[in-house]
Amino acid sequence: EEIERETAYPDGKVEKVLKNGCHLIFFPNGTCKKVSSDGKTTTITFFNGDVKQMMPDGTVIYYYADAKTTHTTYLDGLEVLQFSNGQIEKHYPDGKKEITFPDQTIKNLFTDGQEESILPDGTIVRIQRDGSKSIEFSNGQRELHTSQFKRREYPDGTVKTVYTNGQQETKYVSGRIRVKDKDGNVIMDTKV
Repeated sequence: EEIERETAYPDGKVEKVLKNGCHLIFFPNGTCKKVSSDGKTTTITFFNGDVKQMMPDGTVIYYYADAKTTHTTYLDGLEVLQFSNGQIEKHYPDGKKEITFPDQTIKNLFTDGQEESILPDGTIVRIQRDGSKSIEFSNGQRELHTSQFKRREYPDGTVKTVYTNGQQETKYVSGRIRVKDKDGNVIMDTKV
């Protein structure tokens, strides 16, 4: 672009006004500030390679050169971080966070301490504040993990529970119940 006017300041700063109306300000430390002709968009390129853009709608986009990470802050308070490995984090104004990992796993962190992860195969893992975990598999099976037991529910209605002491209990749809001790020995089997 053609320069319309150039001003050098005593502090070493140089301002150039281009014919298209853009203002460029060069600072002695290597930082450059560009203001669009309408004055609504400002881009600052820092000496370390970081770039900060302030958009007309109030959005601020900051690129961290060393980390290759972009941090976008929207006027409504939403913040989005995009990492070089493909991970994207959304931080909502209410405190909720959503993380999309490079493998497309999505993890939601709620303000009440609960977590939910949605895996690429459709499996959903939920962790409650008390540490209990529920897993919904894409094949219809479900698991519940608590401090006392782990239980798996199968689509046919069969429920298998493994207790912390190693004892296993399987309840079948037919009404049959089979219990095994920690070593796998059957200690009860009600065949129907």
